[in-house]
Amino acid sequence: MPLLTLVLAALIQGITEFLPVSSSGHLILLPALTGLEDQGQVIDVAVHVGTLFAVILYFWADVRLALGGLPRALRGKTDTEGARLALGLIVATIPVVIFGLILKLTGWDDALRSMTVIGWTMLIFGIVLYWADQTGPTKLKTRDWGLRHALTMGVWQAISLIPGTSRSGITITAARRLGYTRQDGAKLSMLMSIPTIIAAGTLAGVEVAATANGQAARDGAIAAALAFVAALLALTLMMRLLRSVSFTPYVIYRIILGVALLALAYS
Repeated sequence: MPLLTLVLAALIQGITEFLPVSSSGHLILLPALTGLEDQGQVIDVAVHVGTLFAVILYFWADVRLALGGLPRALRGKTDTEGARLALGLIVATIPVVIFGLILKLTGWDDALRSMTVIGWTMLIFGIVLYWADQTGPTKLKTRDWGLRHALTMGVWQAISLIPGTSRSGITITAARRLGYTRQDGAKLSMLMSIPTIIAAGTLAGVEVAATANGQAARDGAIAAALAFVAALLALTLMMRLLRSVSFTPYVIYRIILGVALLALAYS
């Protein structure tokens, strides 16, 4: 695969995975708007693995806490902070797994990969994010996250399987409406991405494993490394900016891109 395609796919995934602007939507648009070769599932899986390691590294303290509480959570015990966090992440992942299987079995996952769909979801869910961010209270912290809120955010996360919606954007929207601060809402969204990326990556990885070869493995390793660096930098920057900046800049970007895509789609 051309190096330019690898670099662009890795940078797009790395930069947009944790920003509320839809990484999947941007990856779909890459070949459509540039005429470059479609990066394919192998690279898609690789760049997601890169971003997975980035979020685990950035939130390692919370990841370690959840892993330590996982055995107790699996036994139905929530008497420790780690167990509550682990169980919350499990509950939040269930809706997206169910919805993902439905889309896969019905074939809708491919049908939704269009410029028109991405244009509308960019626009609509960008406006919804702005509404939630501007009107949602800011009283809750990560420690207040319980099973009811985990399930609510999980249901919203399932909607992100529609390209252009943005997994981080829709879960941050849900968190802001529930009353979480911008930083804590973003943190919960990022932690929710870990089991979600693992589930999606495992499913896609099984599909591509039979066709992968040495060249594909090399390309995947390059893409994963680049995506890891880009994601870590983007995540660090966003979390720092949220101390003083709202989500409005991302909303403006989404609206501009959404309008442009719709203009192209209907022209």
